[in-house]
Amino acid sequence: MPEERIVRLRNAGLTPTPQRLAVLEYLDDNHAHPTAEEIYRAVHSRHPTIVKATVYNTLSALKKVGVIQELTIAREAARYEATATPHPHFMCRVCGRIYDVDLPCMVRPGDDVNGHKVEAVHTYIYGVCADCRRDRVENDNHSKLVVPEARDA
Repeated sequence: MPEERIVRLRNAGLTPTPQRLAVLEYLDDNHAHPTAEEIYRAVHSRHPTIVKATVYNTLSALKKVGVIQELTIAREAARYEATATPHPHFMCRVCGRIYDVDLPCMVRPGDDVNGHKVEAVHTYIYGVCADCRRDRVENDNHSKLVVPEARDA
């Protein structure tokens, strides 16, 4: 896999530096759509000499050449992923997790829509994820099973 990352960077016109490879490796192995701060902490724990500015600059360079995608789905911080192909994302308003989702009839960059040339597409869906919905149902069912305390006569 390291060779594939080197080729990806070179094909995008970037020199495959150890820092770029470390950030790309983390994103390839992490599908939770991490923030730049989370990426920095993870990469720094394995490469203690890397500084925060290098991680931010690396993310910017990788995004600029289309190797990674920056998501602005969450208000508090941008998120990143190694899949550069545009696709829809779902963010749970309860737990905050972000998921890749499949939707029919996707519009892609390069498509023509009513005479307009599409350059970028960002589909963000917000709601309650399946895990949180299941937890809510389980909690509701559990609360219905609680037996009231007996009163003294």
